[in-house]
Amino acid sequence: MKHPDDIDVIVVGAGHAGCEAAWSAASRGARVRLITQNLDTIAKMSCNPAIGGIGKGHLVHEVDALSGLMGIVADRAALQYRVLNRRKGPAVQATRAQCDRTIYHMVMRQLLDNHKNIFLHQGTISRLLFQGDAVCGVVDEFDVHHKARAVVLTTGTFLSGVIHVGEKTIPAGRAGDLPVTGLTDELYQREFKLGRLKTGTPPRLDKKTIRWNDLQSQQGETDVLPFSYQHQAVLQDQVPCAITRTNEKSHDIIRANLNRSPMYTGQIEGSGPRYCPSIEDKVVRFADKSSHQIFLEPEGRNHHEVYPNGISTSLPVDVQWAFIRSIEGLEQAVIIRPGYAIEYDYVEPTELRPTFESKKVTGLFHAGQINGTTGYEEAAAQGLLAGINAAARAIDIESWVPDRSEAYLGVMADDLVSKGITEPYRMFTSRAEFRLQLREDNASLRLGDAAIRLGLYDDVRTRQHELSKNKLSNALAYARTTTVGTGSVWKKKLSDLDLPLPSSAMSVVAYAHRADVPTKQMLELIDAYKNMNAREVKTLLSLIHYDGYLDKQQLEVDRFRLMEDQRIADDMNYILVKGLSTECCQRLTEARPRTLGQASRITGVTPAAISSLMLYLRMAAHD
Repeated sequence: MKHPDDIDVIVVGAGHAGCEAAWSAASRGARVRLITQNLDTIAKMSCNPAIGGIGKGHLVHEVDALSGLMGIVADRAALQYRVLNRRKGPAVQATRAQCDRTIYHMVMRQLLDNHKNIFLHQGTISRLLFQGDAVCGVVDEFDVHHKARAVVLTTGTFLSGVIHVGEKTIPAGRAGDLPVTGLTDELYQREFKLGRLKTGTPPRLDKKTIRWNDLQSQQGETDVLPFSYQHQAVLQDQVPCAITRTNEKSHDIIRANLNRSPMYTGQIEGSGPRYCPSIEDKVVRFADKSSHQIFLEPEGRNHHEVYPNGISTSLPVDVQWAFIRSIEGLEQAVIIRPGYAIEYDYVEPTELRPTFESKKVTGLFHAGQINGTTGYEEAAAQGLLAGINAAARAIDIESWVPDRSEAYLGVMADDLVSKGITEPYRMFTSRAEFRLQLREDNASLRLGDAAIRLGLYDDVRTRQHELSKNKLSNALAYARTTTVGTGSVWKKKLSDLDLPLPSSAMSVVAYAHRADVPTKQMLELIDAYKNMNAREVKTLLSLIHYDGYLDKQQLEVDRFRLMEDQRIADDMNYILVKGLSTECCQRLTEARPRTLGQASRITGVTPAAISSLMLYLRMAAHD
């Protein structure tokens, strides 16, 4: 049976990638059908219900700058905010919010329901439909054919997913949900390169059974700007978390039962994230440590589940009970849900173009964990980009990919399609060469023009963006050109603001860098400051903080873009390039980079090979 209604884009899966893909495609004018196994688990936070963090918070701000949903929803569901790396520069400071996972789902569902171009559908996709080398739709478990010009796969951990708890294995996409099996065969038949990854989650604890008074409390921070441009202040009261630690007794229990851990028996074959190891992995790898920190984080305001951040595990349930109750404050703790590891299939992301469209199948896009990434934020950002470009494919409008100098989203997309992955990919600020320019505070400034061009902003937000740009440009120009003098007029002005008089005249920017000049009083020297909102002030302070350094980094960006502008033909025959080794030829032929810059970032392609390729391209251009 064919579904009676025509559609432009089908999005398979309604996790964080799927929701953003549907929203961005629909916002560009495409009619979108969002198909998921269970409409009651849309945007379910399967692991820690927290949004943001180092690198991840930057992605959330970028999603918001491109009119995505994650920042808005996280703010409305937030239980506690914190700013990480406060003692470091603004480029690497990052916002994190602990969220109510029930409210997060409800707000996301409401927003999707209310979009005129998004149509929700409950179903399980069993196979894809093709017309030659192009996808033309999907088929669900009731043999209903859903036709579309573009399909976005956001299968998360569901693709041939298997849960591991000790010796027991259960086919599942996550606890309580069935896996997706038919699509794996489809992808193999199309000769996609598939691999196996794993991730895990800790047991959930009953709040009533934890001795909170004996533990160190961690309060939220109120002087935090929320994620979304729509919100200028924290919307709700903050909920405290608590901190405890494992101990030698805990470690002894874990060590004694490693022979029952699927990680150490060979039962799990997929690679897991290095930066988020399970508690059994920590005990083995860091044998010299007598304890490991655990953050006890509430999962909601109106229910009692607590997430013990730091003890992800796949040990048998009886061992989980034993080591949990060996921890201070958790001696009587009750496990509501056991922890588990989950193994799932992913498709090697080098199979994709930077738009996240398949190289092999026209109109087929991948986003999220199917690309070998981990994390809600990484998934959401990929979904947004895939949705933008799926709409472009379906209704013949402009496609778009940011480069590495424009956005962390550009860094991630380039890393995935150029280098591939050997373990679940997670965003860090250290991955970005131009991170002084890629701050949380200026995401809208960086990406707003592109969002307007792509049709993602309404008239109100467009005016807000233009106004903010002008205010910041004028304020920075004023701060650079206005001189703080030493005469009587300046002496009085500085005295009134309780600011020190300089020994010689200097610009406001240079004066602001003095250690004895308080930030709040210094801002009073800039006339435009009085008409700025909190977000604009934060950006202005960052621009002043990095003044000079940003100009130097812009020179690096200009050199980078020269490489990015050097295009390479899709059908380039690398065998013709003198000086390329057989290995480099193979890697370049397989990856099919679009530019010389992208070629330079392919693993195994040497600087000498890039020089040879650059010379060949120059000579070819002159022929």
